[in-house]
Amino acid sequence: MAQHFKPNDATLRRTLTPLQYQVTQADATEPPFRNAYWDNHAAGVYVCIVTGEPLFSSLDKFDSGTGWPSFTRPIQASAVRVKEDRTHGMTRVEARSAAGDTHLGHIFPDGPKPTGMRFCINSASLRFVPRERLGAEGYGELEALFSGGTTPPEAHTDNACAVPAPGAAASCEATLETAILAGGCFWGMEELLRTVPGVLETEVGYTGGTTPNPTYEQVKTGRTGHAEGLRVVFDPTVLPFSELLESWFFLMHDPTTRNRQGNDVGSQYRSAIFFTSESQRETAEAVKAKVGASGQWGAPIVTEIVAAGPFTRAEGYHQRYLEDNPGGYTCHFMRRPKR
Repeated sequence: MAQHFKPNDATLRRTLTPLQYQVTQADATEPPFRNAYWDNHAAGVYVCIVTGEPLFSSLDKFDSGTGWPSFTRPIQASAVRVKEDRTHGMTRVEARSAAGDTHLGHIFPDGPKPTGMRFCINSASLRFVPRERLGAEGYGELEALFSGGTTPPEAHTDNACAVPAPGAAASCEATLETAILAGGCFWGMEELLRTVPGVLETEVGYTGGTTPNPTYEQVKTGRTGHAEGLRVVFDPTVLPFSELLESWFFLMHDPTTRNRQGNDVGSQYRSAIFFTSESQRETAEAVKAKVGASGQWGAPIVTEIVAAGPFTRAEGYHQRYLEDNPGGYTCHFMRRPKR
């Protein structure tokens, strides 16, 4: 096996996304179910995003019901080191990569056979190398793992994260949050929010409708019920959800115009907050009431507050559109509230 080394911090900040850096270097935990590999079933190996060191195989990956990639064991025991973790009011076993000291996730003794272990790992700490690419990417010696026709473990969803004991908190908790917002054309919303301190990742897409896996051509008709939405992963210790809403969301669009922003007309351009937790719902209701009571907009706030449902990622050319096309159309800007 080749040797693997950790780059310096300046290189990591340049090559990793903000989310990847926060997870691997600051021990954050990404939101469940909205990450790259929790539902990946392809054959291949998962390597450390920092060093490239091979860590886990698809042959040991199983559905744990937690929303994070889960494995029964690493490819080599020496590739993962353990550390006691007493943060967040719990005592857990943290998993870190041996070569890069990368925070990976946590290890629990409630997994399936043959090991009985569950390595609960952040997608942001990993890079997936498909089986057919192993040789081309320098992992040819691992092709032997797949020669025996071994099948991955079956789903094993009865664990302390997916089903905590009565009265107990789940033993896996995200330290980062996901917000899903709609307020007109998603190009302008993303451009304003993607660089806000505390925002780690943004993605535009379609949400709140009924058509499965909608496309832009379908959504723009206004007949699918979807809104052009923005998914935001943020660090609530830097940017509380209430601040994201009050200081940004409610000022970056006009929340008093129903199904319209500027020249964009239709239900796909409605103002909406799609909450991902009961706490977010309560915060959204409180902030909306505060903004409405202030009279700063001179008209009633029509922003919808509804539970988040499926979020379909928009086509690639929509992602960070205004960063790639700085002269492109937008009706979003930070407004001065009307008095």
